[in-house]
Amino acid sequence: MLILTGCSSVEKNWLAVCGDGEVKILDMSASDGTQIKEVWSWSKDDPEAGLPEGYVRYLHHLDECKFVDGNSKLLLTASGGGMVLLDIKTKKVITYAKVPMAHSADLLPGGRIAVALSTHEAGNALEVYDIDAPEKTIIRDSLYSGHGVVWNARRQSLYALGYKELREYKLENWDSETPSLKMVAQWEIPMRSGHDLSPVDDSRMLVSAHEGVMWFDVENCEFIPFEPLKDVVNVKSVNYDPTTARLIFTKGEISWWTHNIYQQNPDKTVTIDSLNIYKARPARF
Repeated sequence: MLILTGCSSVEKNWLAVCGDGEVKILDMSASDGTQIKEVWSWSKDDPEAGLPEGYVRYLHHLDECKFVDGNSKLLLTASGGGMVLLDIKTKKVITYAKVPMAHSADLLPGGRIAVALSTHEAGNALEVYDIDAPEKTIIRDSLYSGHGVVWNARRQSLYALGYKELREYKLENWDSETPSLKMVAQWEIPMRSGHDLSPVDDSRMLVSAHEGVMWFDVENCEFIPFEPLKDVVNVKSVNYDPTTARLIFTKGEISWWTHNIYQQNPDKTVTIDSLNIYKARPARF
């Protein structure tokens, strides 16, 4: 098993997948449709991870594992009720929080983490936590069935996806003890049940829903059908590189969770029998 020695070790073709309390980083360039090259793995049950024994049960269904902070860390969310920031090099947990039905998260400036969640005991929400004090919710805004969060550094905007809407937030008083989010725009997505929000570049994102996948043009605030997946439904996560036309997505199969990762251009299907995969995320460059 390869142990990463720093950010420079992460390759463009590496993909993070998660499910059933496990995370794996795969080398997709070694995938031929029947085999994969696993370069890194982590389990919530690893005693070296640093998680309290009573907390690990909240990480049973890992929804998303996202590369953050120059690909040096993984940000994990679990519908079982947990959020974890994990150092890739050491495999140690940097911070964690109990977050009911956490579906997606992203790292914000100043060491804060935004999490989209649903079926919270106090309602669906977008919440923000501080890495140094994750036991306290410092910001909370109602968001029905939150399933996607993306921080756009160039635009200094946070985007959050819910069941029927996409929102844009700006950070306010971020250096103070009372930071806040201001919603500056909201759009109704053309299809119901938003599943995933994925950045393509500074001006475009991909939005997946139960019925299909759409571009969202940030500059013109337009939803446009995503032609490569125009006939594919129930997409759980989608990642696209317009420079190489590399498309990687996961979708619901027999059950809500999926075992298959689809990579097109070249067209490849990778099956991982040991994981119930919901989302897959490539390294960020």
